[in-house]
Amino acid sequence: MELEQIYEIFLRCGGRLTTDSRKISGGELFLALKGENFDGNLYAMKALEAGAAYAVVEKSCPDTDGRLIFVDSTFQTLRALASLHRESLRVSGGRLPVIALTGTNGKTTTKELIRAVLSTRYRVSATQGNLNNDIGVPLTLLSFTGQTQIGLVEMGASHPGDIVSLVEVAHPDYGLITNVGKAHLLGFGSFEGVKKTKGELYDYIATAPSSSRIVFVNQDNEHLREMLGERPGLKAVPYGVHSEGARLLPCDAEHPFLRLVVDGLEIDTRLVGAYNADNVMAALAVGRYFGVELKEAAAAISAYEPANSRSQMLRTSRNTLIVDAYNANPSSMEVALDNFAGIVADFKIALLGDMRELGEDSAAEHLKLRRRVESMIASGQLTSACFVGSEFARSGDSFESSEALADYLRRKQIAGATILIKGSRGVRMENVIDALR
Repeated sequence: MELEQIYEIFLRCGGRLTTDSRKISGGELFLALKGENFDGNLYAMKALEAGAAYAVVEKSCPDTDGRLIFVDSTFQTLRALASLHRESLRVSGGRLPVIALTGTNGKTTTKELIRAVLSTRYRVSATQGNLNNDIGVPLTLLSFTGQTQIGLVEMGASHPGDIVSLVEVAHPDYGLITNVGKAHLLGFGSFEGVKKTKGELYDYIATAPSSSRIVFVNQDNEHLREMLGERPGLKAVPYGVHSEGARLLPCDAEHPFLRLVVDGLEIDTRLVGAYNADNVMAALAVGRYFGVELKEAAAAISAYEPANSRSQMLRTSRNTLIVDAYNANPSSMEVALDNFAGIVADFKIALLGDMRELGEDSAAEHLKLRRRVESMIASGQLTSACFVGSEFARSGDSFESSEALADYLRRKQIAGATILIKGSRGVRMENVIDALR
């Protein structure tokens, strides 16, 4: 069957597509993806029985049905459908504007802040959660509707070429890189590899015939300025705490969240950590470009509350928890500890999990972080710390798992502490939260 015919079926299904046979509600198009550890083709008939209108399957599918649509590759069909859908959508007779966002740290928080700001004036469709990979991005695009006025697509990367693959599907008009840092070094090979891969977004915006040539750039970040300078075809919409003269207000027990003053207007957030100021400034810059007034944008940012263990502050009956346990790498650990050092509290504990996917730099980076923490304890900036995982174990004692640390904390019954909880997703540092309530 031709792609255009499959797309017509997708539209007849109300623009609803799922790749999970367990989430059939009735009438949607099921697309059977195949991976190393799963084969959706085996569940196509179950999806149809559950109420799916049609199922897109590969020719290797063992069964037949009048509602099965056979293709050579369901993955490539997903990409092609998403790209066709993106190009088919129009706003006021023109092309639907799509903003692509990537970076080492802060992607999801920045995306959510931009969504909040733009939603004051537009109907925004955006990446749900962190569905930012080679499957999540096409699914995000296919979730856009005829009512969408601006699309916002988060793009993750862990290997060279990942961003190229994603922009070839999303065809973004605008780009934003939050920052570049040491993460996924096992895949990228080096920090220069990180810069090159993230820079693939700039490359696309600079050269694609349909793009605006416009990128939103943090002028305070020397790496981003350098990457911009290497691509003369780009036009920059600049932002930055220092370059715009914004002022961060001090945090204390009465004001534990990030507060900043921009153009004389105080913006109170529900975000923990001064490092989130860059994310706020990015959202303000995007909003300003698309005509959102500062007061409107500030109100939207103030109303936004983070979730999913990202820059959250939780006050329990016994302790104050700063939970930033969704991801961790050397650069995000550094800014988290810098922020934690500035928090005024008598009893401060850091609970830190392994930083994954650092390749040959892993041992050195974990030792460097351990020594940083030990220095903070020696200087009185930190009361104590616990480490979790095999990487930290190379440079000293650590708990085998977050569950083991949680058992230890339940026995200790810590109270009256301000506690930073951070680690890579795979360490599941959120497991310790209940033991500290």
